Amino acid sequence: MSGASTPADAAAGLSLRPRRLGIDTHHEPVVVLRADSPVCRAEGFEAHARIEVQGAQRSIIATLNILTTGDLLAPDEAGLSESAWQRLAPAAGERLCLRNTPPSDSMSHVRAKIFGAALNENQLDAIISEIVAGRLSNVEIAAFLVACANGRLHAAEVIGLTRAMVHAGSRLSWPHARVVDKHCIGGLPGNRTTPIVVAIATSLGLFMPKTSSRAITSPAGTADTVETFTRVDLSLEEMRRVVEAEGGCMVWGGSMNMSPADDLLIRVERMLDLDSQGQLVASVLSKKVAAGSTHVLIDIPVGPSAKVRSQAEAQALLHALSHTAHAVGLHLQGLISDGSQPVGRGIGPALEAHDVLMVLRNAAAAPDDLRQRALQVAAAVLELGGLAHGEAAHALARTCLSEGRAWRKFEAICLAQGGLREPGVAAFRHPVTATRDGRVACIDNRLLARAAKLAGAPQAPCAGLWLGAHVGERVAREQPLFVLHAESRGELAYALDFVQRHPGIVHVEA
Repeated sequence: MSGASTPADAAAGLSLRPRRLGIDTHHEPVVVLRADSPVCRAEGFEAHARIEVQGAQRSIIATLNILTTGDLLAPDEAGLSESAWQRLAPAAGERLCLRNTPPSDSMSHVRAKIFGAALNENQLDAIISEIVAGRLSNVEIAAFLVACANGRLHAAEVIGLTRAMVHAGSRLSWPHARVVDKHCIGGLPGNRTTPIVVAIATSLGLFMPKTSSRAITSPAGTADTVETFTRVDLSLEEMRRVVEAEGGCMVWGGSMNMSPADDLLIRVERMLDLDSQGQLVASVLSKKVAAGSTHVLIDIPVGPSAKVRSQAEAQALLHALSHTAHAVGLHLQGLISDGSQPVGRGIGPALEAHDVLMVLRNAAAAPDDLRQRALQVAAAVLELGGLAHGEAAHALARTCLSEGRAWRKFEAICLAQGGLREPGVAAFRHPVTATRDGRVACIDNRLLARAAKLAGAPQAPCAGLWLGAHVGERVAREQPLFVLHAESRGELAYALDFVQRHPGIVHVEA
């Protein structure tokens, strides 16, 4: 009937006052409305709906929560979580307009994948584009991740996903024929070779703009560790200036919009404690392509409690990485290494940073296993960069480190990134000691990492643990096998309770 109005028409002229609630919703924007809000009634909003929130300058897609009782909000107010508030940044007196969003096109592709369909590159592009645009909730992203887990991504899909993740963000290019990079698959606590390798490679003239991730399921990612001694959240232009001045950098890729979908996926993967092979390959290689790398070394530690458990699994992963790298224009070399036990003494951002600094400074107390592993990786990077081969590459890396060239370059890179500072130390510590004399027979990497996370790592940068003995070393009764480090008494208690329920984390035989 001509002239008839609808509830949506009635709401068109309505707007709400934004109110900051101070609620941390883990990067997912959330809006809270009263059930009797005129906008809520007019638009027919329901709890957990995805809605568009339009401010004077910005708009976001957010998840709606409904307040049914209490006076937290007035009827004409829209409560914003911290994530929503920071993205909208409303000015004083600004009003917000809210409306339903159309159904996501990409969720039909996600549902198809859940039921076993193979996705083409256009469909993967659509999913990744909507993730980056904020149109998919954490629940919907989780559905996509689970649908792709456990080997459900075919080789062509991994290539398509890698390209889609590159397309969704910024991409760097460099005026160099060879731009070297390295990545460790992970699952090995304390294996923090990247800062040492970057310092060696760049001091010898290689070009290595290193971007790294924060932790997904581990007690520390490279970016978490590096952040304890220098700034890592550089912009693209700041990164360019550092690299042009020093030949390399050590920065967090998430601050520069390179493969932004990867950072959003990682946040949800962290909540699921999930890290599937197809997503891993796309994650690693999309960031290498986005960073402008041409030659990439992939370190794959193998051990009974590492992320990769067997040589066969390592070879399968290396094949998937090599196949995808070739398709996206990367020259890739694999290094299958020993992942049977942790590397170094520290596990957790600051504790690992202390180990790194001791190795670079050639300190007498520096963990030799970290030093030797970093030299092994550095030699492989030097080979990849065409500087030397075989034992000559290893000798070149060793000399560079022992003569202090790597340390001087490391200092220069840190100063260019914003300054070099000493990592902190946790306020609360508790030793876990051997119950008898004997020899350390094995260490469970996963349980040890879990203990470090319960102590607060990586969110609390000084938290984690210090390892007192490695496999094969003899220990005396009451000697510390490891020392828990925490920034609060509560986290220390949680970690200690876990350790007491798992007495074989570091197994000692008579």
